[in-house]
Amino acid sequence: MLNAAAVPASVPVPVPVLDSERLDCYRVALEFQVLVSGLLPKGQATLRDQLERASVSVVLNTAEGAGRRSRRDKRRFYSMARGSAMECAAVLDLLAARQLAAADQCQHGRALLVRIVQMLTRLEQRMSR
Repeated sequence: MLNAAAVPASVPVPVPVLDSERLDCYRVALEFQVLVSGLLPKGQATLRDQLERASVSVVLNTAEGAGRRSRRDKRRFYSMARGSAMECAAVLDLLAARQLAAADQCQHGRALLVRIVQMLTRLEQRMSR
């Protein structure tokens, strides 16, 4: 083990990372969840709650899938994360259609979701082999 006191302050100490943190999909899902926190409409408790829970689910299921050992378990969690991402896209569609959120924020969120769904689809496919 490296003694932190023996390392000069100018030398960066490597920080261990978890499997999920290595996935671009996880990082984009986090970015989307942060966007959602500023996008949630006031006075629309049902949509706000649904979007919040679904966006958190994308992050958590992606992380749990990355942490699983068997391909079958990984695929199952990536599939759940993908379903939650699709649910988020539907909520964004509702927000845009009802003009409850700024169109540019909805478009940015949708672009992030498209990337997330593409990456999760690919991860699922890789676990099916």
